[in-house]
Amino acid sequence: MADSARMRRLALALAVLAAALAVLALTFVTVRDNAPRELHQQLEVTARSRVQALESVLAKQRAVAAVLADDSLMRDALAAPGAGTVARASRKLERLRADTDSAVIYLLDREGLAIAASNWDQPASFVGSNYGFRDYFSQALLRGEATQFALGTVSKRPGLYLSHDVAVNGQPRGVIVVKVEFDRTEQNWAQAGERIMVTDATGQVILSSRPALRFGPLPAQAAGEVGAELPVPGADWRLVIRAPSAPAAQAAALATGTVGFLLSLLLGAGIWAARARTRAARRAEAERRYRADLERAVDERTRDLTAEMRERRAAEQRLAQLQGEMVQANKLATLGQITAGVAHEVNTPLATIRLLAENGRQMLPEGAAPDVAGNLDQILRMSDRIAQITTELRGFARKATGELGPVALKDALDAALLLVASRRRAEGIRVLLPQIPPGLTVRAERVRLEQILVNLIQNAQEALSGRPDAELRIDLDQQPDRVRLSIRDNGPGLAPGIAATLFTPFATSKPSGLGLGLVISREIARDFGGELTAAPSKPGQGASFHLDLPRMP
Repeated sequence: MADSARMRRLALALAVLAAALAVLALTFVTVRDNAPRELHQQLEVTARSRVQALESVLAKQRAVAAVLADDSLMRDALAAPGAGTVARASRKLERLRADTDSAVIYLLDREGLAIAASNWDQPASFVGSNYGFRDYFSQALLRGEATQFALGTVSKRPGLYLSHDVAVNGQPRGVIVVKVEFDRTEQNWAQAGERIMVTDATGQVILSSRPALRFGPLPAQAAGEVGAELPVPGADWRLVIRAPSAPAAQAAALATGTVGFLLSLLLGAGIWAARARTRAARRAEAERRYRADLERAVDERTRDLTAEMRERRAAEQRLAQLQGEMVQANKLATLGQITAGVAHEVNTPLATIRLLAENGRQMLPEGAAPDVAGNLDQILRMSDRIAQITTELRGFARKATGELGPVALKDALDAALLLVASRRRAEGIRVLLPQIPPGLTVRAERVRLEQILVNLIQNAQEALSGRPDAELRIDLDQQPDRVRLSIRDNGPGLAPGIAATLFTPFATSKPSGLGLGLVISREIARDFGGELTAAPSKPGQGASFHLDLPRMP
């Protein structure tokens, strides 16, 4: 009986052990088959994240090149490359380089000579170097824009060159170039642990987590590696990511060792079978936690990718809006030229009308009806007013010379008020003006100073539209070396969100606005050696802007 019971217990132990062995064998096959596949899925998620980051950098820098290609200062530097214009262009490129995290931005003329650059004040400045041999230069002149990944001839550092042609009067006169370097990106890749490479259209490695592979062919995938590959939108590139499959091999080896160990336990007692079941349960729990952690990581990365895709679509929409606004700006510039031409052509018939009125006034016989003389006098006065308006229109439309000198502040303010008088009278806006001495002069340029004043007064008048008590107030504060004009209105004021982005390009609250008026006005004021600021405002208390200018004797 005792022997029979022992045999039954032994048979039961063996059955339990066999069942445990079957479970562990299934676990071995599952781990061996699933680990490489899960590693491949993880690499695909990582690759999508890297591709999105590269695509975001390319889109941002292309937008920088596109905006600069239509910048008036860049066109002026190409059309009349004087020392002052070129210096201002270099300083502007220097500011934009710091704001956009570019490596360097430079402007080439029609022959490929760099006339302005963001590194203009550095020993290795590009100014004066000729890059006409570069493909990004010739292709931009031919097709409008181009990209090229190459080593810098001066810095000897690899980078991506994004170029765009700059047109003057409809003809390409030069090329704006933005260079982007990826050192920080490659360092981040190196710290991540995977082997990451980016190849161009020829299959040559241009970016890599291992710099030694750069500018060579894509190496073959090594034995025991798992890889993933994705295209980079916006560039003829492909991103390749690889990682060793050692974790899968280790998991399979661990399962194999466990099976061998349990086979040896068949010679042991039932206690060893119980311990084996306990170890199997622990391994199953560890695998469950591993799967849960992996699924959670995949979900988090998927959410991150979704957010990045939304940001990309928003960036594309902003770029499309920017292009439309640039077209509208060109239309407005053309309309300004037409207006100046009409004002010029009006002068001849206007002079004739005035001459005829004067002759008629002199030819009146004595005792003529007083109404006739009064009408002729009215014609003379209206002719003088029309002449004054057309003179200010032609002066406002005239291209700025760029030369700074003494400008009578009263004359500039009177001209600006005359140019926007029609809307002010239509809205019934009350204007309070300061007493400005005729001899008060500031360091400026007449046309561009009028441009600042017209923009500020026009903004104030638009804010006062529809108000029954509309009032525009201009105050003057004179200091020995400075003059401040304060332009205030009693409109709704600036909302906190708008006040924070007043001087940010393309940020506007107007449905049809470009968001460039205040930005350009501030740049002009700084070019004069002055400043344009907005006073702190609370909603419902009106807006106030201060224009500070250097005073001249």
